Amino acid sequence: MKLGIFGYPFRDKEVEFIYNIIDFIEKHVEKVYIYKPFYDFLINSFDISIPHTKLFSTHEEVPSTLDVMLSIGGDGTILETITFIKNKGIPVLGINRGRLGFLANVSKVEVERALNCLAEKDYRIEKRVLLQLEVLNQKNKHYDFPYALNEITIHKKDTASMISITTYVNDEYLNTYWADGLIISTPTGSTAYSLSVGGPIVVPQSQNIIISPIAPHNLTVRPLVMPDNVELHFKVNSRSGNFLVTLDYRSEVFDNDTEFIIKKADYEISMIKLPGSSFYRTIRNKLMWGLDKRN
Repeated sequence: MKLGIFGYPFRDKEVEFIYNIIDFIEKHVEKVYIYKPFYDFLINSFDISIPHTKLFSTHEEVPSTLDVMLSIGGDGTILETITFIKNKGIPVLGINRGRLGFLANVSKVEVERALNCLAEKDYRIEKRVLLQLEVLNQKNKHYDFPYALNEITIHKKDTASMISITTYVNDEYLNTYWADGLIISTPTGSTAYSLSVGGPIVVPQSQNIIISPIAPHNLTVRPLVMPDNVELHFKVNSRSGNFLVTLDYRSEVFDNDTEFIIKKADYEISMIKLPGSSFYRTIRNKLMWGLDKRN
């Protein structure tokens, strides 16, 4: 097996899972590629040696032949992990160091079981769609990775007044949103920023895009769910002359009257799901459904 590991330094007294991973590498891995800053942290913080190791710092240094990429952190760490994988099709397994995540849903105490499942190939692959951003009229503005797994957000900058976002669906006028911003989310992202502004929870394989306004001026403007085969066109205007566009956690400032196209990307991210893991189980645990004793 060829294994990749991405993560960040952490302050955590419960580090037994690190030794589980080292033991797994020694027994089952012929080559392991580790994100260099994380490798340096592991070597300097723990009394360990990691066999069969190569390091990566860029997308180009991650081989497409990896069987699995471990993402050690939380849901935010997975969002960064996919910027190193891009369209290489490497499956991701998220190990959560803190509370249970929607994406990183293997807890520290489950790491040994998860690694055994990897060794025995006892898991399934779940595909997650991405959104793609195209900037139409500011050629000098671009993202190295113009994709988002959770959401693309158009929002006002700093304390500026609300912005107007004129929105078209397949060239048909939908609405001009007067709001603090607009969240365009995948089903994966429906449990992230979109949920916090009243957007619906959407099952990951639902093939939808969700538009959720942030603090709209008109309270009759509600979140909207549509099929993911549409192309969305946005024209943005701000009194302050600029605004922000965020792809998951990566933000860029754009000038007034910038236009965008947002659509489903032409490839998907592969997530590893272990036996017994399900979206419904995760939302029950994360959202604490069923804690009412009457249930």
